Amino acid sequence: MACGGFMSAPVCFIENDEKGQLCVRKEAKDILDGLNEPVVVVSVVGLYRTGKSYLMNRLAGQQSGFALGSTIESKTKGIWMWCVPHPYKEGHTLVLLDTEGLGDVRKGDEKHDTWIFCLAVLLSSSLVYNSLGVIDNTALEKLHYVTELTENIRVKAKVGQHEDKSADFMCVFPSFVWAVRDFTLELKIGNEPITSDEYLESALTLKSGCSPQTEQYNLPRRCLRHFFAVRKCFVLPRPASPQNMRRMEELTEKDLESEFLEQANTFCCYIFDSADPKTVSGGRVITGTALGNLAEVYIEAIRSGKIPCLENAVVSLAKIQNVRAVEEALQFYMTEMLSMAQLPMRPEELSDIHKIAEKKAVEVFISMSFNDNDQIYQQELMAKIYDEYQQMCQQNQEESIKQCKAVLREVFDTLEKGVFDGSFLRSGGYRQYRDMLRHLTNDYRARTHSQIMSEEVLSKFLKEKEDIGNMILQADQSLSEAEQEKEVQRLKNEILEQRQRGLEEQNRLQKRAFKDMQRTHKEHVNQIIRQMEKEQLRMRRDNERVLEAKLREKDALLRKGLQEQASQMQRQIDRLRSEMHKEEKSKPSIVSRIMDGIGATAELILPGFVSRGLSAVSK
Repeated sequence: MACGGFMSAPVCFIENDEKGQLCVRKEAKDILDGLNEPVVVVSVVGLYRTGKSYLMNRLAGQQSGFALGSTIESKTKGIWMWCVPHPYKEGHTLVLLDTEGLGDVRKGDEKHDTWIFCLAVLLSSSLVYNSLGVIDNTALEKLHYVTELTENIRVKAKVGQHEDKSADFMCVFPSFVWAVRDFTLELKIGNEPITSDEYLESALTLKSGCSPQTEQYNLPRRCLRHFFAVRKCFVLPRPASPQNMRRMEELTEKDLESEFLEQANTFCCYIFDSADPKTVSGGRVITGTALGNLAEVYIEAIRSGKIPCLENAVVSLAKIQNVRAVEEALQFYMTEMLSMAQLPMRPEELSDIHKIAEKKAVEVFISMSFNDNDQIYQQELMAKIYDEYQQMCQQNQEESIKQCKAVLREVFDTLEKGVFDGSFLRSGGYRQYRDMLRHLTNDYRARTHSQIMSEEVLSKFLKEKEDIGNMILQADQSLSEAEQEKEVQRLKNEILEQRQRGLEEQNRLQKRAFKDMQRTHKEHVNQIIRQMEKEQLRMRRDNERVLEAKLREKDALLRKGLQEQASQMQRQIDRLRSEMHKEEKSKPSIVSRIMDGIGATAELILPGFVSRGLSAVSK
């Protein structure tokens, strides 16, 4: 079904289980789990048998896929999903959700339809409402599901008494596209031609007055105006003759009406160009993996009889996503290190490989992580990566020690044999031993100059040979007592000098560890700040979009003479501007907190890193 992360045909995403309760189908969840890039989610909703599936097939670039049907029976059950490469946005996946037709009297479960509509709103970045004929009062009354959104969805877990709920909904709800099918009227008001968008806005004009009839008339219109900041309308004529309509899947483009094709292509181009990646509160873009988890969180709330709450869903989603983000980023780091590092190697080379692998691993984490506001999970990843790195450094040292010891045994073999058979225990034997030791030491250094532990291995070897050298010195009768004392001191000095070389070698390793940690600290902070700036930019854009919609709404209310409602809208605008100002002012303190948190983690990690490196030496 899936090919290279994408699908050759749709699958059922959300269905009813054997108990009649909504559930996420495992096949669809597994497909989304494999999508670690941002998703643009387009859902289509509407009454059954209005041609929703055909529009979605057009968006997928296919003539068939989502079931069309040619009878009065609704073909789509639950919500079906089709993931395809986004035609305009590189590195994004277009997720198309075709929902079960609303209002099928044979289902007899109005609440089921309401939840399908709510899930489409909650999961999509662009919501397409598909209807037949015209936008009139009857059409808007059939869209009564939009009036029930506030009863079935909460944005915040706790809402203040004077908070503007509509602004919260506007920030997180998708853009709204009304596709009017089989449209036959002229787009005119009076004798003046209008656009399809003006046609929609005219249909959403509120009536003045406060009678129950007026309130009933205004309710769906007010909900659309208050919940969806971006509204768009397309009117599409009948695509083919009544006879051909029954076999739409078989028709080629040449069999379709040219005007329909033109409007359908304009509709698709608008969706491709304008539908944003799916985000949740805080401007956080979600991936396919997160979308699947989000659907499960919402459905779990519905199954338990609770009202889905976006704020709570974000908290639940954050834990699921961040645990997985740490696991996958760490696994990526380990795989990269094992594939590139050929031990033993110079510390600088291993450090460079670590730098590349860590940067990519942090990018993997950032792409998958979610709402890690206090950097708890990123600090956990930082500690785990450094734990793996120090183990790799320790293995590098141990491999170097093995190779140095092998070279040492080979180089000093003749010296060891001479000591074993007593060749140096004679007059003049000490000078021969000393000269051979010096010569072989130079040979060993020449052969191990690229190994990081060569001086430490040599230091330990020479220390072990101190007593043997003194014994050979005492046995050499050709040396005077003064010469022997001088040689004893020289041996001690050479051993001390060699020990100093070993310590300098360890000092270089420690400096490398500090340098790596400083770079790691900087990389983690930079990645977080870059991500935070992207999210703040998206959040600011969302707030500005809501602000513009509120200002347009206020002007429309004033034009209709609804002064009291316009004043209420102005108060909402003032509160929104105040919140945007607070968010802008909080940015420096957030950056400072990030640096403090990552810095504290670095201070905790580094002593352990250095001490573990030194323990490898002592072994």
